[in-house]
Amino acid sequence: MLSRRFLRIKVMQALYAFFHSEDKSVAKHEKEMFASFENTYNLYLYLLLFVIEIRDCGRNLIAIRKVKQLPTESDINPNTKFVENKIFSIIAINRQLASESKKRNISWEKDNEAAPKLFLKIAESEEYKSYLTNDNRSFKDDKKFISDIYREIISQDEFLQFTFEEKNIHWADDIDFVNSLVLKTIDYIPESANDNLPLALLYKDEKEDKKFAKDLFEKVIEYSEEEEKNIQEKTENWELDRIAFMDVLLMKMAITEFLYFPTIPVKVSLNEYIELAKQYSTPKSSVFVNGILDKLLADYKKEGRLQKEGRGLVEN
Repeated sequence: MLSRRFLRIKVMQALYAFFHSEDKSVAKHEKEMFASFENTYNLYLYLLLFVIEIRDCGRNLIAIRKVKQLPTESDINPNTKFVENKIFSIIAINRQLASESKKRNISWEKDNEAAPKLFLKIAESEEYKSYLTNDNRSFKDDKKFISDIYREIISQDEFLQFTFEEKNIHWADDIDFVNSLVLKTIDYIPESANDNLPLALLYKDEKEDKKFAKDLFEKVIEYSEEEEKNIQEKTENWELDRIAFMDVLLMKMAITEFLYFPTIPVKVSLNEYIELAKQYSTPKSSVFVNGILDKLLADYKKEGRLQKEGRGLVEN
């Protein structure tokens, strides 16, 4: 599900696009932002389906070897432990995955390159060889094997990441988050799972999550000029256009949360935007952003502008 950190990243991307676009339609950019939420879930579904594609590559290989001209004993009686892995079977029969994928028109039918490449890579790995030669066929071992190859091989594969970037340029920013979601989904699967096993939800609370994103997006735009003046007053000897645009944007978002989101503790907002500066801006940005926001917070406290609901939210 989308965490508050991830929602802030999505709002940041939407605001970046808005401020760099000649089209200043707030409604249009907001619509694109919410569409990006749905696209993140599409990526989650693509990756779950990809796990099944990997299994099917193993099945195809077994079928091909059985009918070759001079089959070996291992071709005629292959080791089927990989293709019979119980985690594959549970994901493959999941009705929610099938219905959501169909509704969103998601499939790997037209992409016949990525899965075979990954299957060969997996088949050459020590994890695969060790798994196949181990006579133990417990559910626990099946789950551990799928988690290991997903974490170590599938999620790290550059060709697969390139394939996703070709489908949607924003998925490069989403892939780490969605990979963690797929791993959590695998970890959550119980041995008793049937075709009704619920998948991860996109939202923790759809109404509340969408309201947070919408309010943050709109209020940053509404108070943009005022917040620029606040920032300019604290950046001595620096013209605003000489400061990295991303630093200014992250400071505007933080200021908006300080002043217009009464239920979010100041310390939470401060830490979130310092972390985003580390991830999305220059190496020195987090120190710079922290310094300016600290100065602004001191002024806001002195002026009584930090109106938080609940005891301790300003100090915390």
